[in-house]
Amino acid sequence: LNRVFRAQGWLSLKNELGLEYLDYGKCRAFALADHQVAHVYLSNLSDLPEVKRLLEATDGVETVLDQTGKAAYGIDHERSGDLVVIAKPRAWFTYYYWEDDALAPDFARCIDIHRKAGYDPAELFFDPQLKFPKLRVLKALLKKKLGFRTLMDVIPLDADCVRGSHGRIPEDSKDWPVYISSETAKSSKSIEALEVYEKLKSFILDEHRS
Repeated sequence: LNRVFRAQGWLSLKNELGLEYLDYGKCRAFALADHQVAHVYLSNLSDLPEVKRLLEATDGVETVLDQTGKAAYGIDHERSGDLVVIAKPRAWFTYYYWEDDALAPDFARCIDIHRKAGYDPAELFFDPQLKFPKLRVLKALLKKKLGFRTLMDVIPLDADCVRGSHGRIPEDSKDWPVYISSETAKSSKSIEALEVYEKLKSFILDEHRS
């Protein structure tokens, strides 16, 4: 989605040491991606209809929720995106915004949950283009041990290595999360996701009291 915004000229980028970084505060629109769901933030809400139309026409997008749509799902939180985008069943969103891997930010090839504009499932893999990646990791650890600054840059920039995802509500209830407790022996009914917190809290506090 960020590359879609970039093509529209809506991203603001800054160049540091020859690499591209998002300047979030100056972006007209940017996406914070989390697998099959993405939160889109706008600098000016008057752009919302135009951004929504663009997203709805983007390949892989199933639904774009505005304030009314978010309220229907109970996710109209003050910190949620101005728009929330849901992928089609066999699609998911990367956070990528660069067009040339040579300009990718230094953290892109690392496990770095704080600087990336969303979750990066490619962190589960070693870059297949690297020879002896584990040796590269060992070398980086040794450098850190000796007090040198280094990057653990072994993560691929090819999202095709990720063959599955999650985030959207599965069509088949058999694919839903499972909550198991002593209560399930009495009932097999479905519960709302928001009920899980209270159930776990009650269980823990009751155990503590006993």
